[in-house]
Amino acid sequence: MNMERCDELLSPVVRDTEVTRAARRRSTNKKVFFPSSPCEVSGASTTPARPQLLNRTPGSLLKHSFTPLIKRHPDVSAILSTGGKSPRYSQTPARLGNLSTNLDDSDWTNTLYLSPQQSGLVDSSFTEDVTMSAVMLKEDDPGEAASFSMFPEFLQSYLRHSSSAIFDLIEEYETICEEQVGMLKKIVTRATPGQQKFSQTASMLWLLQQEMVTWRLLTSLYRDRIQSALEDDVMIDAAAPSESEKVIVENLFQRDSLVRQSQIVVDWLETIAKDEIGDFSDNIEFYAKSVYWENTLHTLKQRRTPSHAGFSRPLVTELDPDAPVRQKLPLADLDREDDIRMLKYLFTLIRAGMTEEAQRLCKRCGQAWRAATLEGWKLYHDPNISGGVELQPVEGNPHRCVWKTCCWRMAEDEQFNRYERAIYAALSGNLKQLLPVCDSWEDTVWAYFRVLVDTLVEQEICSSGTALHQLEELPREYLEANWTLERVFEELKATEKKRVLEETKEHYHVIQKFVILGDLDGLMEEFSDWLSHGKPALPSHLLRFMTHLILFFRSLGMQIKEEISVDILKTYIQVLVNKKHTDLIAFYVSHLPADMAIAQYSEFLECVTETDQRKHCLELAKEAGLDVAAVTKTVVENIRKRDADDFSHHDLALDSGTSEEDLRKIDVIDWLVFDPSQRAEALKQSNAIMRKFLGSKKHEAAKEVFAKIPEDSMREIYKQWEAQGMDIPLPAEDQNAIREHLCIRAYLEAHEAFNEWFKHMNSPPQKPTLSSQAKFTETVAHEMKEKEYELDCRNWKGRLEALTDDVRDRIYNVLLFVDGGWMVDVREDAEADPERSHQMTLLRRLCLPMMAFLLHSVLHSTEQHQECLRLADIVSSEQQKLYQVFSKEELRKFLRKLRESSLLLLDKDLDPLGYEIQS
Repeated sequence: MNMERCDELLSPVVRDTEVTRAARRRSTNKKVFFPSSPCEVSGASTTPARPQLLNRTPGSLLKHSFTPLIKRHPDVSAILSTGGKSPRYSQTPARLGNLSTNLDDSDWTNTLYLSPQQSGLVDSSFTEDVTMSAVMLKEDDPGEAASFSMFPEFLQSYLRHSSSAIFDLIEEYETICEEQVGMLKKIVTRATPGQQKFSQTASMLWLLQQEMVTWRLLTSLYRDRIQSALEDDVMIDAAAPSESEKVIVENLFQRDSLVRQSQIVVDWLETIAKDEIGDFSDNIEFYAKSVYWENTLHTLKQRRTPSHAGFSRPLVTELDPDAPVRQKLPLADLDREDDIRMLKYLFTLIRAGMTEEAQRLCKRCGQAWRAATLEGWKLYHDPNISGGVELQPVEGNPHRCVWKTCCWRMAEDEQFNRYERAIYAALSGNLKQLLPVCDSWEDTVWAYFRVLVDTLVEQEICSSGTALHQLEELPREYLEANWTLERVFEELKATEKKRVLEETKEHYHVIQKFVILGDLDGLMEEFSDWLSHGKPALPSHLLRFMTHLILFFRSLGMQIKEEISVDILKTYIQVLVNKKHTDLIAFYVSHLPADMAIAQYSEFLECVTETDQRKHCLELAKEAGLDVAAVTKTVVENIRKRDADDFSHHDLALDSGTSEEDLRKIDVIDWLVFDPSQRAEALKQSNAIMRKFLGSKKHEAAKEVFAKIPEDSMREIYKQWEAQGMDIPLPAEDQNAIREHLCIRAYLEAHEAFNEWFKHMNSPPQKPTLSSQAKFTETVAHEMKEKEYELDCRNWKGRLEALTDDVRDRIYNVLLFVDGGWMVDVREDAEADPERSHQMTLLRRLCLPMMAFLLHSVLHSTEQHQECLRLADIVSSEQQKLYQVFSKEELRKFLRKLRESSLLLLDKDLDPLGYEIQS
C-alpha cells in the first residue's frame, strides 16, 4: 500500500457507504467497543436513549481551557453561571461516559465485552421493538406510518408546557424526535436496501435527525441570547494586564456574545458527530496486537538474523516517533495502515469534541508522546500570583504559543498524513489544512466556527499584553483575521466541494444557518419562498417543525412577519386536514387572526358529516378559544350561499327533485342546533335556506329543513333572552325570524294539506261492474260489492269534505296571515338585509297567487262555486292587498277561473255570485 492510497481514505465522519449493514445492526444496541489488546481500538458508542435532555453539547478543545471552576472537566458553562444566577447552559451528559472509566480500569477488556445479560441488551422492550418494526415494514411508506404519531405528540407537549418554561418544551420536542429516530433506525436495519420503502424510510430518518439537532441548536442558542438580553446592564470588569490567559478568556466569554454563541455552535456540531461516531468506530481495526509498529519491529529483527536473505525494501531503521519523517523512510505496510486508521479515528474523536478520549486511546496504543501533543492547548493560569496561604498547582501550558506554532507548522508539512495534519490544524486554528478532510456541511461549518473562536481568543490574549514570552509568531493573516458569522456562511457558499454546496441548500441547513445568524426576517422570507414554490410540496414534518418554530418565537415575544406566519399555519392546518388529524386542527386554527380563524375552521367543518364528530369538533373549538357561534354560522352560510340561482316562477307542474347539494344544505343546519343559545341563528339560517327551496319549488327539501328545527326553538329563544335579564322585547331581527318561520310553517302545512287532498280526490272508490252473463252467485257477490262501494263512497266523501275544509282553512291561513300578511315583517327597526327583503317579496309574488289558484281548484272541484267567488273579495281586499302580488297575466287567469265558476252557478239557476235569483 503506497502513501497516496493511504491518504485517500474517506472522511473521518461516518458515512453510510463505508459502514456495512451488519455494523449498523450492531451499533443499534451496542455499548462502547474496543479491541482486546491495547492497540486494537475499535471505537466509541452511539447514543441510545439519553438519561436527560441535551441542553448544551460538551465543550470543544478551546472551551476546556476557559473554565477554571471545574478542574477535571472544565466547561464554558461554568464561567457563565457564576454568582447566584442560574447557569445559561446545563452540562450535557457524556455520550461515551463509559469510555473513560473502561480505559483506566485494569480489567478493561472484560468490562467492555459484556454478555447480553450483563450489558442489558436483552430487555422487555426488545421484542416489542422487533414487532413494531415488522408491522411498520408492511406499510407502503414505513417511515411515514411510524412517524404519524408525532403530530399529536407535539401538540400534547405544547399543551403540557403551556404554563412552564419554554425551553422545557423545546427539549421535549427534541426527545420526541430522538425516540422517533431510534424507531426508524430499527426499521431501516430490517428493510431491504434498494426497495422504495427503504429509501423513503431513510429519507424520513434523515429529516427527523435534522429536526432533532435543530431543536437542540435552538435551545442552546436562544437560552444564551435571552440570558444575554437580561444581563445587558451587568458590567464585566476588564482583565488587568497581569491576569493569566485563563482569566482573560473567561472574561471574554462572559462579555462577548459572538465568541460565546460561536462556541455553542461548535459544541452543537460536535454532539452531532458524537451521535454518529459509534458506527465509524465499529470498522476500526488494527493489525498490530501488542506493540505499536509491531510489524516494522518484527521485520527489522528478522533482517538482523544471520539466516535472513533476499530482497529487502527500505524501512526505517529507528522506531522513535520522528523516525519516518527524519529518515524519510516508510514503515511496514501493515503499520502504515494502522497509523492511517489510528489518525483517522483520532481526528474523528477531535471532531466530536472528545479530546480526552483521544489522549487515552493514544496511551493505550503506546503513543503517549502523541497524547502529550494533544495536551498543549490548555491556557496558562497561576493561582499563586494573587496570593494565598496555601500554594496551589499551576494550570495550563506556559509555552502555549510555541506549542501552537509547532502545531501550525505540522499542519502545513505535507510529509504528514492528511488526518494528522487536520488534527493539528484543528488545534492551531489552521483553516486551510482543516477543510480538506471536511466533506459534509456539518464538518465544514464546524471547521469555520472552531477557527473563528480560536482566532478571537488568540486576538484577545494578544491584545491583553500577557503574551510576553512568545518565541514564535503565528501567521499574520491568522491573528488579524476579521471573522463574523456572516463571513462564515459567505465562505461556505464559495466552497468547491459539490456535496457541501448541495447540502447548503437543504431545508434544515438553511434554517440552522439563519438561526445561528439570528436573522429571523431572512428565515421568514426563506419560508415564504418555500411556500410560494408549491412544487414539490414541503414534507409534512418540515411544516410541523416550521409551525412549532413560529409558536416558539411568538412565545419568546419576538417580532416575526405576521403574514408569512399565517401562511405557514394555514399550510400546516391543510396538512392536518388531509391527514385526518381532526383533534389537532382547532388548536392551530386558534393561532390565526380571529376572522381568518373562523373562516379556516368553518372550511374544515364543512367536510365533517357525522353528528358525534361534529359535536366533538365544536367542543375542541370551544377549548381552543374559538368563537363557536361565529364558526357554525359561517359554516352554514358558506354552504347556503354556494347556489346563486334566483327564484323560478311557480306553476302547477310537479315539484323539483332534491339534489346532492340540496342535501348538504339541509344537513348543515345541524351545526346550529347543538347549542340552545344559537336557536335564533338556527331560525335565521333555516329560513334563508327554505326561502331558496320554496323559490325553486323544492317543497320536500324545505320540509326537511323545517324538521331540523327543534319544536321548542321559539320558547328557547325567549328563555335565552330572559336569562340575560332583558326586560325589553326581543331584538327585531329575532322577532322577524320567528314570524318568518311561522309563515313558512303555514305555507308548508297548506301545501301538505293540498297534496293530501289532491291524492284523496284522485283516488275515489271504483264502482264494481257485472257482466251481462253473470251467474246467480256472481250476482249476489256483485250486490255485496255495491253495498261496500256505497259505504266506501260515503266514507270517501266524508273524508274529502274534511280534507277540503282543512286545506281551505290552511290556505286561508297563508292568504290572510295576521299582522300585515304572509312573509311581511312586523318590526321595521331591524338591521337592513336587502337580500332577505328581496327574497321575501319574490316569495309573496310566487307563492300567494299559487295558493289562490290551488284553493280555487279545491273549491271548484268540490263544487263550492260560491266559495270560489269569495276569493275575489279576498284578493281585491285593501286590507291584505293581495292583488298587488298578482301579475297582469295571473289576474287574467284568475278572472277566467272565476268566470267558469259563475257559469256553473248560472247553470244551477243561481246568479253569477251564487245567490238565488229572486223573481
